[in-house]
Amino acid sequence: MNRRALLLSGSSLITATALSAAGLATTVRAQQQVAPPKLQMTTDIPADITTPDSVDTRLGTLKFFDGIPDKETTQKVYDNLDFQRGVDAFLNTMPGASLYAMREGLKSIGVNNQTVALFETLMDSKSLFLTPNTETVYLIGWLDLKDGPMVVETPPNTLGFLNDFWFRYIIDMGNAGPDKGKGGKFLVLPPGYKENIPEGYFVAKSTTYGVWLGSRGFLIDGSPKPAVENFKKHLRIYPLAQVENRPETRFINASGMAFNTIHANNFEFYEEVNHIVQEEPIEAQDKELLGQLASIGIVKGRPFAPDGRMKKILTEAAAVANATARAISFNGRDRNFFFYPSKNWYSPGAEGSYLWERDGVRSLDGRIGMFYVATGVTPAMFEKMVGVGSQYAIASLDADKNPFDGAKTYKLHLPPNVPAKTFWSVVLYDTQTRSELQTDQRLPSNGSQNPAMKKNADNSYDIYFSPKAPAGQEGNWIQTVPGKSFFLILRLYGPLEPWFDKTWQPDDVVPVK
Repeated sequence: MNRRALLLSGSSLITATALSAAGLATTVRAQQQVAPPKLQMTTDIPADITTPDSVDTRLGTLKFFDGIPDKETTQKVYDNLDFQRGVDAFLNTMPGASLYAMREGLKSIGVNNQTVALFETLMDSKSLFLTPNTETVYLIGWLDLKDGPMVVETPPNTLGFLNDFWFRYIIDMGNAGPDKGKGGKFLVLPPGYKENIPEGYFVAKSTTYGVWLGSRGFLIDGSPKPAVENFKKHLRIYPLAQVENRPETRFINASGMAFNTIHANNFEFYEEVNHIVQEEPIEAQDKELLGQLASIGIVKGRPFAPDGRMKKILTEAAAVANATARAISFNGRDRNFFFYPSKNWYSPGAEGSYLWERDGVRSLDGRIGMFYVATGVTPAMFEKMVGVGSQYAIASLDADKNPFDGAKTYKLHLPPNVPAKTFWSVVLYDTQTRSELQTDQRLPSNGSQNPAMKKNADNSYDIYFSPKAPAGQEGNWIQTVPGKSFFLILRLYGPLEPWFDKTWQPDDVVPVK
């Protein structure tokens, strides 16, 4: 007698089989197709609230006994749940991982509470930063508030801001700040600070102990020296407790230094995020997001030590999340982030919200696209601030909607009278690192501050991207690398009304054949 016959006959040999009770019942019902009997309280049950015994999905066939997943199905869906949460955790905590990498990179060159990085001859492509410009003097610092409030004295005529360790906006400093570009004293308070706040300061309250400071000074007649001198003369960072005996602020010339400030795109990413969870108050982050992290093993006060199964799942989750961020960043599908209906120019901040909000809803793709390719959060980078802030337009595809090929020649035409009060520029970036493209040119950029750039007779400009400069276009050329792709950012500092009302529009980048 075969096994099927034994089962159907109700033989006592059933107990000798390896099937569980639930598995046995599933098998019996599937084979006999026996429906439960109609009893006294039985009513008709809508089919759409029930679960079939077998469902085909992207995970494979899922099997149930009267709605209860069998062991194999249970394992499949838990593996999938852990994978989904790993992907979501990557995409949702990218801002924190980015600033953790920023802090570690700055620490590697000696930046601390009283020491800042000053790019005295501009930021070139040797250091790895997410999409910096090549036309302003960067000053970058890191504040640690665990020992109490810090004072930041800022110079006049700069664009600066503070972000907390989860990469959230705290306050502007300089031209877009409460000091109105005159310079001032900012008091940065740690989480939960309860003591009296002295007068005479612009107060900035942080939800985290770690705080990132970024500021930019402007070239004068093409020279960075006045901005460097302005920072060195006026910028001071010191603990409030030492206000009567201020320690010296030290400046490291970071131009030409090779160091990394970009987060990992593999399993190490989760270890970077874990550092922030362990260092910062639990109140500094949303409970929902902390729950998401806890579900994959990142919990404050506990070691992050996933077993082999979980590490394998998170390794794959990081790979898929990284691919997702790249698709959103370089080939986005949300047309709300494109400046013009039929052109390829876009920005994660195109709608003007530094919180990526539209109609009371947060754009998740906008936030992901921002933090995968860019650094710094301030309203001055997003909101309409005619003649004061800055605006950014990204192109990652040519006019034919193909990725850029570094072996080819391309042309960008900028119509007459580019609407930028301070300056405009175009910078090329490596699609792998999202940092400045590394070529023979120290600065992979061009723009209005380059005296060698030729203007057309109608006040328009043509800029070329290719491995070698087209004949006669050396001043209007940016070098590319065969075998590599790239993307570019058009920046307008002090953007004027024609940018906002779209009466001025850059052309798409076209291949030169």
